[in-house]
Amino acid sequence: MNEPPHPVSTSPLQPFEIVNPGGAPDFLVVCDHASNALPPLYGTLGLAPAEFERHIAWDIGAAGVARGLAAELGCPAVLARFSRLLIDLNRGEDDPTIVMKLSDGAIIPGNRDVDPFRNAAEFHHRISAFHAPYHAAIAAAVARARAGGAVPVIVSVHSFTPRWRSFVRPWETGLLWDRDDRLVGPLMEALAAEGFTVGDNEPYTGRLRNDCMYRHATVHGLPHILIEIRQDLIGSEEGQREWAARYARHLRFAAARPGVREIRHFGSHTGPLLPISV
Repeated sequence: MNEPPHPVSTSPLQPFEIVNPGGAPDFLVVCDHASNALPPLYGTLGLAPAEFERHIAWDIGAAGVARGLAAELGCPAVLARFSRLLIDLNRGEDDPTIVMKLSDGAIIPGNRDVDPFRNAAEFHHRISAFHAPYHAAIAAAVARARAGGAVPVIVSVHSFTPRWRSFVRPWETGLLWDRDDRLVGPLMEALAAEGFTVGDNEPYTGRLRNDCMYRHATVHGLPHILIEIRQDLIGSEEGQREWAARYARHLRFAAARPGVREIRHFGSHTGPLLPISV
């Protein structure tokens, strides 16, 4: 894998990384759970370091696929630098799971009181220092594309475990979406034609209010898709390159279809659209 193997970041970096910032504006790749690192002051949040190799800390393999997609598509990518255990960048500020206290059986001691009611100062610090800058970077990339006249296709890259408790997940990949169906149909057809079992809003749902795709794509009428890939298929650099090339090929085809490169407001299953400030 080409993601950082250790949970602690040793330099005062921005909470995001921009790959290929001068790339073409037709696509924008984002990766909310790219890293298992933490800023030095947070130690390991009271967890054993081995916990940061698990899916609770990051989306294993997703960063490599995101980088590969940016290279294949010649576009920019915005990747998170810190673990989802610090703050989940794919959650809205009002979501009670934005700072997880318990994840797949692991209690996170350093997050125990971090919420708007008990340790509000730390909660709001994590929002302002890590969550807001990441989303501002995505918003800036979208703004640059729109200023140049492009309607970017936003592609979010995630990964999922082969099994959840006793359930063996049958999908190699999944596509998460809300009401905007411009990309999901062509992508599902293309992947199924290759023999893959593709989850339609599986193993998770794309109908999550104020998540990353909601705030940067749904609200603004931009074409988008959230890609999930099973972690055992992208645990190696070879697998990451293979899936990046596959999705790049299918995304180019899907994005070239009539009506995709337009601003169209489909709304959301979660209710009336809310303006999001970043």
